[in-house]
Amino acid sequence: MATTRKARTKSSSQRRYSRAAGKTVERTMRRRKHGTLRRGKEGHGGKVKSRAQAIAIGLSEAREKGEKVPPPPRGSASSRRKRST
Repeated sequence: MATTRKARTKSSSQRRYSRAAGKTVERTMRRRKHGTLRRGKEGHGGKVKSRAQAIAIGLSEAREKGEKVPPPPRGSASSRRKRST
């Protein structure tokens, strides 16, 4: 007989990414699957094909909305872009 255990969930203060941020990334992944997710400002860069890029776009959108998401890694392009402006 298998015993069932209640999964331990992290409290909101311990979570690295907010639930809302997770939903934003999910929505972005769905847009990629449907072929409507596009690269670059105003979407002129063409379709996004890579899964990693879709996740990065979703996290970036979540940051813009003000959801709880850790800052990008120090050497990444988005952090360099922010410092230059």
